[in-house]
Amino acid sequence: MLLVVATAVAALSAGCSGGSSTPTPASSSRQVEVAERGASVMPFDLDRTTHQFTKTDGGGVQTVVADDPQDTTQMSLIRQHLTEEVDRFRRGDFTDPGRIHGQKMPGLEALRGHGGRITIDYETTADGGRITYTTTDPGLRDALHVWFDAQVSDHGQHATN
Repeated sequence: MLLVVATAVAALSAGCSGGSSTPTPASSSRQVEVAERGASVMPFDLDRTTHQFTKTDGGGVQTVVADDPQDTTQMSLIRQHLTEEVDRFRRGDFTDPGRIHGQKMPGLEALRGHGGRITIDYETTADGGRITYTTTDPGLRDALHVWFDAQVSDHGQHATN
């Protein structure tokens, strides 16, 4: 019994530490559903791009890149979409992630109520774009981390951490 409790405490501590962890992949049917819903929200092609979600001590970095460095169409679509999302996210509007992943997506409720306590910045990269989320609020940092994990899990082959 003590071993079970110790294992559970270690697992919970690792999950809340803000360190790097590998999310459990969603079922393949869930990943297909998410990809289908994503196609109606994201203008770029998931099969020709990759999302990367990197947790940091102060929040995280979301990068979306074209898999082919010559695919300027995908790069343009990524940049357009991320620029629009940053504007929405700054206002607490996380409608698009909710439409793709579901309204009960981990972390989403806390992010919607951030009230300016998360700095959200966009920058263009050579092959796409990047959103950086920064906060000093430990609860919001944790919300960002579980939100990132949910995205990596749901996007399957289209995302990494």
